[in-house]
Amino acid sequence: MLDSALNLDAEKLSACVSCGLCLPHCPTFRVTGEEAYSPRGRIDAMRGVELDGAPIDDEFVEFMETCVQCRGCEPACPSNVEFGSLMEQTRVTLASSKRITPWWQRAGFRVLGHHRLLLAGSTMLALGQRLRLVPERLGLTSLPLRRSEALTATGGDVWLYTGCVMDAWQRDTHHSTAALITATGATFALPESGGCCGALHVHAGLHDKAVGLAERTMASMPGDAPIVVNSAGCGAALKDYGEIVGTGAAAAFAERVVDANEWLATRIDQLPTSMTPRSKVLVQDPCHLRHVQRIDTPVRTLLGHVADVVELDDDGLCCGAGGAYSALQPEMAGDIRDRKLAAIDRAVARGPVSVLASANPGCSMHLSAALADRSIPVAHPVDIVARALGLAE
Repeated sequence: MLDSALNLDAEKLSACVSCGLCLPHCPTFRVTGEEAYSPRGRIDAMRGVELDGAPIDDEFVEFMETCVQCRGCEPACPSNVEFGSLMEQTRVTLASSKRITPWWQRAGFRVLGHHRLLLAGSTMLALGQRLRLVPERLGLTSLPLRRSEALTATGGDVWLYTGCVMDAWQRDTHHSTAALITATGATFALPESGGCCGALHVHAGLHDKAVGLAERTMASMPGDAPIVVNSAGCGAALKDYGEIVGTGAAAAFAERVVDANEWLATRIDQLPTSMTPRSKVLVQDPCHLRHVQRIDTPVRTLLGHVADVVELDDDGLCCGAGGAYSALQPEMAGDIRDRKLAAIDRAVARGPVSVLASANPGCSMHLSAALADRSIPVAHPVDIVARALGLAE
């Protein structure tokens, strides 16, 4: 790493040849039409600061903060530019100098590492929603006032990672995942207590905090059993621990991580057969599943066991959730979501669907809040399959 303004890797920074093939895949460029809000434009701004001594001014900070970090540009790049790495390091520098991630955001992220506090806070937030005290700008769907009972481990064939927000807001999906794992004949272990993987901290440039949470997460799931993760954002972070933590042990841990759809798709023949009529399920690929983990086929394999899969025509364009992005950049996130909603409307116009499948809590909540008036429910793929097989409520 260079000792310079942004501390960016020179080879990674020079890899971009400004071909522009990334532009159609960048959600912020699509909604603004402005070069500065594209990967190519942001890299050009990084080069200006890193190589030419340009100031880190408010304009530069805005260009960096408005990136969703969806990394949709990476699969489209013929030069294999590691844009995600460049953006993450840039945000580390900006956060270290307090140019981004204000104190209240840091305080909120700190709660994620204290699971009991998070559960209590989530219940209070759900109550606040019922009393109409929670601003609609946060874009949250209705949170549960009560959550199902915590899971009980059944063995040690795999670890089932429960995480923080996923356990607080979508615990039923953990039950569905556990039911499907059990249906394949496997058993699962659980971390001693719910914990945060550090994904949101990475996005916010809080590298040291992310490393601390990563080390705690690794310690909670020892051994060599696979680690099954049903949140796309968490899975992407866990698979990147080798880079985030930078140790051999972290790299070995990351190799054990597998997305729940990925794990179940390889055992599809071990699942029971659905006795209910096949429904039509519309699929939305979370960016950290499709673009970062490069997983889309397993989701369709799993859903195809019980339903007919209907595709969107937007080539996996981001929905605008981006972890905490929808709360921090509500206007841009809303404009990006409108494009996704238009794609959903086009798909529904071709024929009715029963549900929209999304394998990430941020995406599902961001879209649920906007799809309520369209009567299209949003559910995790494992919930859809577990229900169709009679394994979950």
